[in-house]
Amino acid sequence: MTAIAIRLPSRTWRVLLNVAAFQAAWFACVALAARGEAGWAVVAVAAAVLLHLALSDKPLVDALLAVFAIGVGLAWDTAAIRAGWISYAAPGPVAGIAPPWILALWALFATTLREPLRWMHSRPLVAALFGAVGGPLSYAAAARMGACSFDDTRASLVVLGIAWALIAPVLVKLAQRLDGQVKVAG
Repeated sequence: MTAIAIRLPSRTWRVLLNVAAFQAAWFACVALAARGEAGWAVVAVAAAVLLHLALSDKPLVDALLAVFAIGVGLAWDTAAIRAGWISYAAPGPVAGIAPPWILALWALFATTLREPLRWMHSRPLVAALFGAVGGPLSYAAAARMGACSFDDTRASLVVLGIAWALIAPVLVKLAQRLDGQVKVAG
């Protein structure tokens, strides 16, 4: 019996595909959630995450990162909702709990942690700055698209910046650790 070898695209192509899929899925998810089509929003992200896993040289690592990121997102976004810092246009089936579409975005973000954001793996301060700026910008863009709103925009964005300055380095460090512990077969 002959083994069939599947050749993955080069690292550069995987990173480029990941970034393009991330951007397209993020936009589709937020736009769909803003229109109240949260189920389709999750489908859009799931397609990008599954594409990423299919092309990954370490799909188990990437899947574990996604699960962990969803857990972090569930805790953080639920706390942000309950504190009144954010509310979602498509709130989900359980009031006061982070909606499935926002949790899908956390899984989508996890797809960037190992390859596209590898340059941050040994730079926790850069990861914190990236989170402090990028996290609030992402939520602000979603708010401008109508997917979420803030009771007090300035205070909410400051809180989001602080939270993401802590969250991003933790997720990046986890990606670095998991990446180093799992060897690629072949």
